[in-house]
Amino acid sequence: MMGALSFLIFWFSVLTLFCQDINIAAYTLTPSQSILDGQTLLSQGEKFELGFFSPTNISKNRYLGIWYNLNVVPVQTVVWVANRESPLKDTSGVLKIGASGNIVVVNQTEGVIWSSNVSKTVDNPILEFLESGNLVLRDVNNSSSETYVWQSFDYPGNTLLPGMKVGWNSKTGLNRKMSSWKNFDDPSYGDFTDEMANTGYYESFIRKGSRNIYRTGPWNGLGFSGAPDLKDNPIFTYEVVRTADELYYMYQLVIKSVILRYVLTQTGSEGLLQRLTWVEKANKWVNLVSIPRDRCDDYGLCGAYSTCDSTIVAVCQCLKKFKPKSPLDWSETDWSQGCERETSLNCTEGDGFIKYTGVKFPDTTGTWFNTSMNLEECRVKCLQNCSCMAYANTDISGDGSGCIMWFTDLTDIRQMNNAGQDLYIRMAASEIDLHANSKMKKRVIIIVVFTIVSGMIVVVLGTWYFWKKRSLKGGHSEKDDLELPLYQLVTLASATNNFSEENKLGEGGFGPVYRVNFDITGSVHNAKYSLHCDGK
Repeated sequence: MMGALSFLIFWFSVLTLFCQDINIAAYTLTPSQSILDGQTLLSQGEKFELGFFSPTNISKNRYLGIWYNLNVVPVQTVVWVANRESPLKDTSGVLKIGASGNIVVVNQTEGVIWSSNVSKTVDNPILEFLESGNLVLRDVNNSSSETYVWQSFDYPGNTLLPGMKVGWNSKTGLNRKMSSWKNFDDPSYGDFTDEMANTGYYESFIRKGSRNIYRTGPWNGLGFSGAPDLKDNPIFTYEVVRTADELYYMYQLVIKSVILRYVLTQTGSEGLLQRLTWVEKANKWVNLVSIPRDRCDDYGLCGAYSTCDSTIVAVCQCLKKFKPKSPLDWSETDWSQGCERETSLNCTEGDGFIKYTGVKFPDTTGTWFNTSMNLEECRVKCLQNCSCMAYANTDISGDGSGCIMWFTDLTDIRQMNNAGQDLYIRMAASEIDLHANSKMKKRVIIIVVFTIVSGMIVVVLGTWYFWKKRSLKGGHSEKDDLELPLYQLVTLASATNNFSEENKLGEGGFGPVYRVNFDITGSVHNAKYSLHCDGK
């Protein structure tokens, strides 16, 4: 009897557990479930896999991470790690939803190794592994992304996947940034980060610690002013989104079958941001872009009021109307001190602006912007403030719009040649006059040269036409002399017997026609030729 009762209790428990989980999808985890080391959870669509791993076969450390399903990318490629700073030393790790409603990784003694660590709780939490690779904690009855309690996409590692954000949430203070692994065997935080400057105006930096290594240049409505490789393409879209609470960059795939990711790598003291795609036929990741690209991408290489041009040997050049601050250092290719004005500003006497074209905009630290102003309004406002060093449009799409003004020394400018934007830099009034006079002289020279050359061309063509016409006229006269000779009246009268009726052949609209008795030149003709005259 007791055996039968135990049997019924056992199956009742199994049935109850089954009924609880019958509506739970395979890519989710409930508070009653867990993932042990050696087990994995596949994402919706089975593109990604969640579980415990070691970075290399040599390492004994265990981490909870997300990687591409090996059926999709046969080389293990980890895209996110939970316990980066707290590795497990054995295979006792367990992933579950803890009593507090947080996601936790615990060891064999139930000690918490890692936690999602959120204060907000829900009554019925569920862990869901989305097709995008995003691991989210939410209420089982609410799948809206706006109500997620926690999500892995808010905490990027060294990889940026489609749909991930890099940027700030001003409401929560969250800074979504990429961070390199210390090395290929250690996913703990390395020296490099890729993040957005928290200035309200979007531009992204690669930093080593607190030192800037690379800057994208500010967003201009079409792209980043210093990132020419980021263009419209059929594979992915990209955008910068600015709302009342958020400012971030994000990209999305257009062709869903493409596998694309950004990775911030660290090799020794060097850091690179790479755009990689998986090529199935080659069975490897192919690097499409590496940033920094060249010396001119090195932040602040040329100092203030200078521009960097990678197409020339001495890459740093002072801007027009500026000179090296330290000529000796500059000649020895130490450009760090930058350049200074040839003529100092004098706001009370009136300054102006010189237009510099095709440049990557200066560092936007210490700038002010207004997206509703036009360029002329921007110029007037900048001119009224003696501390304003330069201005430009914030958005170059269409006819251009918005206003950005700089109030500090202009640094990290790059010549973009066929790309870049227009920048208006404040100059002394005398420099503006000289610049205008120089431009006027150039215009005058061009006009004079054009006039002289045009005149010479007209003279040459006129002379040629005159001699050509004369030559043609001479040729026709000679021909006319051969085909239509002129004779004296006495000669014609003799040839026609004084225009006798016997020699008259007939008469038409042009007068009578006569037959000649002999060749006019004197040779025998036998009346084979006739002479047509006008009857006079």
